[in-house]
Amino acid sequence: QVQLVESGGGLVQPGGSLRLSCSASGFTFDYYAIGWFRQAQGKEREGVSCFSSYDSSTYYANSVMGRFTIAKDSAKNTVYLQMNSLEPEDTGVYYCAATTHYYCSDSVMDYWGKGTLVTVSS
Repeated sequence: QVQLVESGGGLVQPGGSLRLSCSASGFTFDYYAIGWFRQAQGKEREGVSCFSSYDSSTYYANSVMGRFTIAKDSAKNTVYLQMNSLEPEDTGVYYCAATTHYYCSDSVMDYWGKGTLVTVSS
């Protein structure tokens, strides 16, 4: 049974940091592109960051470039999202997702976690 379980969300002040974790099970981790999406209230879900399954290259949305870092530990089947210099605009539910395609895209992801809420507020 495929499972993606996110953790690490919470309330943080602007300028603060959080590290999200996504623990994967039930599939061959390294054969999938795996990444993070987020959805703010009243807005469409957007891609945040992704590891390509083709060459393990990484992708970042322009809005998080230089502030967020994606990393993975294949031995633990876990992907992380280190989020620094957080802004109120980063508030939302963060989802981990995986796909057999080479790259992440909302329309092609095969598996989704249930999400973890990140709130950036003073």
